[in-house]
Amino acid sequence: MERDYSPNWMWSEACEMLVRAERLHRQFFEPRSGARRGPSWEPPVDVIETANEVLIFAALPGVAPDQAEAIIDAGHLILSGARLLPRELATAAIHRLELPQGQFFRRIALPPGRYSTVHRSSIDGCLVIALKKAEPGHGQ
Repeated sequence: MERDYSPNWMWSEACEMLVRAERLHRQFFEPRSGARRGPSWEPPVDVIETANEVLIFAALPGVAPDQAEAIIDAGHLILSGARLLPRELATAAIHRLELPQGQFFRRIALPPGRYSTVHRSSIDGCLVIALKKAEPGHGQ
């Protein structure tokens, strides 16, 4: 099989390597607080702001919304929980395991403002945290 060495191929490979390097950096070189015990990983997130809410999409396939803790603390959303292999796979032969397993923890800076509610749901393998913006003079 011949490899395509066009400039597009090289650019694509370079971008993929940068993404992998950043993911590894986040997973292994982030300072960890003493409050968390054991290894943990950080799910990738998207933060989107609309006129009425802030939406955080966290790539957490297989994690039910009620299995993740979402807390607002000092202008940050603290997202934590665990992604575990299903019990049925305990005796299975695993040929490839690329999705992170175990405890996850992510501290996400939020846009300035006050939020009245935190709602968790799941869409297409992503945990979705919806933070409703508080009305001026109301909220937490």
